[in-house]
Amino acid sequence: MAFIAKTGTWKEVWMPATVSTVFAKNSLVTFTSGQLVAVTAGTVAVDVFGIIEKAVAAADSDYATARLLPIKIPMQRFGLVEADVTATLVTTDVGLEVDLTDASTVNRGATSVKAVKIVKFLTTTKALLWVKFSAGY
Repeated sequence: MAFIAKTGTWKEVWMPATVSTVFAKNSLVTFTSGQLVAVTAGTVAVDVFGIIEKAVAAADSDYATARLLPIKIPMQRFGLVEADVTATLVTTDVGLEVDLTDASTVNRGATSVKAVKIVKFLTTTKALLWVKFSAGY
């Protein structure tokens, strides 16, 4: 499960990560106290910063070390991202603004935060969408 940039211009930036924190590759990240953390279902759209490009596991040698991690950020509006969706996606979901399940998946059944907009139905578990990075598509 992941967020994969499909269209648009993206830039890689290196940002400080929270020490002793697990990250899944291609998941969405935000900041807490100036350090990267994975977004959660309740993360407001204004706080979604980018897509982490490197997995971090608890078994990694630098897991408990302060370090910078590569983050992909959009450089233009309306870049399409492919993502996995929990709850069965249907073709009539196109155009809906929905929430995240976690840092790696979209929850098409929740609409309180509206962090993403479904742009194209791919399968019942996958969609092309716009992510509200820093509160804007």
